[in-house]
Amino acid sequence: MTLGVQIPAYDNPEGACVRLVLMHDAEGKVLVLVPSDKLLNMAAVWSLSGRKLRAARGEDTLRYFSQAGLQNEEGQQRLMHSFTLLVDSSLQGCSGVELCELRSGLHFHWGLDTAPEQEVLYGELGLEPETIQVQNGGERGRDAVAITRAVERFTALRIQQRLEDTLGLPALAPTTQKIIMLRSDPDSGVDALVPVVRLDPSLSAQVMSWAASPYYAAPGKVESIEDAVIRVLGFDLVVNLALGIAMGQVLNLPEDVPRGSTPYWKQSVYTATLCELLTRRMPIETRPKAGLAYLSGLLNNFGYLVLAHLFQPQFSVLSRYIEANPHLEPQLVEQHVLKVTRDQVGGWLLESWNLPSEVCSGIRQQQFELPVGDGEPYARLLRLAQALLRQEKLADGPITTLEPDMYESLGLSEDDLEAAMTALLANRDGLDQLTHTLSKHRTAV
Repeated sequence: MTLGVQIPAYDNPEGACVRLVLMHDAEGKVLVLVPSDKLLNMAAVWSLSGRKLRAARGEDTLRYFSQAGLQNEEGQQRLMHSFTLLVDSSLQGCSGVELCELRSGLHFHWGLDTAPEQEVLYGELGLEPETIQVQNGGERGRDAVAITRAVERFTALRIQQRLEDTLGLPALAPTTQKIIMLRSDPDSGVDALVPVVRLDPSLSAQVMSWAASPYYAAPGKVESIEDAVIRVLGFDLVVNLALGIAMGQVLNLPEDVPRGSTPYWKQSVYTATLCELLTRRMPIETRPKAGLAYLSGLLNNFGYLVLAHLFQPQFSVLSRYIEANPHLEPQLVEQHVLKVTRDQVGGWLLESWNLPSEVCSGIRQQQFELPVGDGEPYARLLRLAQALLRQEKLADGPITTLEPDMYESLGLSEDDLEAAMTALLANRDGLDQLTHTLSKHRTAV
């Protein structure tokens, strides 16, 4: 199950829809009521309740609120009197509220003044997203300062050296450094790539495995590295996939992730493939490089691994916040909890490793609507790909309306989007196998 929901819109004369959140711990369940346009502040929930509550799993929430007994007024009233209620203080004094549960779509009107006083706790549980400052743009200096301050805040480090020397991030392997140089050199080709692949046994085995995958449907048997690179995969694909898996080898995949979230490599592979498919349907005169579009998609979420590495003690807390706020962009939640986002740290680190600037700026800016500029097509591609994948439950984050500007600014039409998604979904078996291959061959440090 993918972590992501669509916020329903209801006509509520007394205000916005109030989100109904089922939470639990060893003592039992509670219901939390918070305006649907706010971030649910888990620290406030824990303080108000005196308990370490966490949001129920997405599938459990869906099953619970889809019960037949809750589809009528009697069952809904019984529900609201069955649990302790934690209510955002902005709702205090309201005679009635329009409740909505985002995963099941259940919604009903309820008289807040009918709740027994001893079972209702009021507190400032919600935060306005506008109060959570997310840095715009992609300036390396500003990001470095934000990352440094965030690390200092949680680790008591006093950074006096360059940021690269103090964060404890592993160095890149020699093979990876060579591949980055090849990726950055516009004159590089297969002749330079094959020797690099041949000298690395792990990468050689990986390339042969990719070439033999049914997804690429290579005619005849793949006999050698040269055959795999030249006849089946091609320079761009081998370089991009090799870089993607090399990034995954540098950092551990986090363990305590938000429940119900899309596996890291699955989201990466599907995003990369869809970015490339969309790129090939763009007008030739404005079309970005398909290879860099694929690489941007493959590494679009790399900053998530970096956050897990930098903020290990706080990552579990972040996961609880994301579980409780599936209606908000994860980057907004990260900014509140850690004061820095995956896009900031991911874009900064990839730039430090000298990956193509278009890729770095595209990843850094993928959450923003930007004017045409350096890296902008890649940022727009990533944003569009994520929106499309969320609709198919293949990526995490809130499901939003696909505005025409999101694809028309790239020279794409609705027919182009439909064709790209059809091609993607037709190859799900091959993509899932590639995902499995990348996950299986990951070597954590």
